[in-house]
Amino acid sequence: MATEITPLMDILSTIPDPRHRRGRVYSLPSILGMMCAASLCGYQTYGAMAKWCEDYGSEYAQALGLPQHRSPCKATLCILLARLDVEELEKRLCGWIESVLSVLTPEASAFALDGKSLRGSRKQGATFPAMLTAFSHEMGVVLCQRGIPEGGQSVGVEAEDEDAVRRTNELRIAKDVLKALLSDGRLAGRIWTMDALHTQRENAETIVEGEGDYVMLAKGNQPTLQENIAFLFETDDAPEEWFDNASESNTAHGRVEHRSIRTSTVLNETVGWPGVQQVFESHRVRVERTSGKLHEETVYGIPSLSPAQADPSRLMELIRGHWSIENRLHWVRDVVFDEDRSQVRKGNTPQVMTAVRNIAISVLRMAGRRSTAAARHRCAARPRETLELIGVTMEN
Repeated sequence: MATEITPLMDILSTIPDPRHRRGRVYSLPSILGMMCAASLCGYQTYGAMAKWCEDYGSEYAQALGLPQHRSPCKATLCILLARLDVEELEKRLCGWIESVLSVLTPEASAFALDGKSLRGSRKQGATFPAMLTAFSHEMGVVLCQRGIPEGGQSVGVEAEDEDAVRRTNELRIAKDVLKALLSDGRLAGRIWTMDALHTQRENAETIVEGEGDYVMLAKGNQPTLQENIAFLFETDDAPEEWFDNASESNTAHGRVEHRSIRTSTVLNETVGWPGVQQVFESHRVRVERTSGKLHEETVYGIPSLSPAQADPSRLMELIRGHWSIENRLHWVRDVVFDEDRSQVRKGNTPQVMTAVRNIAISVLRMAGRRSTAAARHRCAARPRETLELIGVTMEN
């Protein structure tokens, strides 16, 4: 990594240790460093991570600051992770990612804001059964993460509808995250993309106040907005000069996909949305090559970017970039890191483990590794190189 970037281990050393000083055998930075290294090498659970030092030998344990011939056991990790201050952990890791992005992507960048449930966590009493994540389109790293709590009342639906309650809680957490980013001055100069759930006036106002920009989708939760935009693009006799457009096609993963977009500034005054500069209609057609199945989708939306800042091609890129959080983060955590099958569901431990996975993914992306699975195989075969990724240099 570039010399300007603070080593991850230095950041881990700033995280408060919840344990009493007396009786500590292993330092918190050493334990967290071991977990990050183990995750990079393909160890999925904290029980497996506890065996990383045994598998690779005492020289690697000592390089992390662990005692010679001793390493933390599964029970030690279980107790420690449950007590760890997740807010402080996320705050320090977020600050580190910010410093990395300032070096690697100093220009304006885009971030997707999206939530994800942790399978089975609600039934097993996790403090945070879902996570809200801000994810970089360009770098593929997690800027910040916030737990979505259980409980609360849903809005406009029956209270027993658990999904509706989670969505309501996600809305509240998203607003809190955006306001926190506003107070820290971290909205400015960035583009924030989000799905229809987060298309809220308050969110738009916060982003505009923070001198950032947004791209929001308009669906059923904003029916008037959706209907107005749809009516414009469905009007057959509308003058052509009202619209601009772009399209693209590609073939990959056994399917042919065609995307098109139309934009207009005609409704800017009508919709009355904070900061809106244009509206768009995005249409996607996907054909499965083996089965011939056809999938079509049309979505409407509003950006605060003017046509000069984002022409139709750029808007199409941002819309597509938003959904990259699904296959570049959520899918990677579920499949490559086996998150969905994790049995760790109680207390704060799921959020800590998710933070470790996020950091592992981010470290690999910052190192230029395109395939996460292949990169983990490489890390497992080259443990010295793995430690270097988190800022630990071993003596020859």
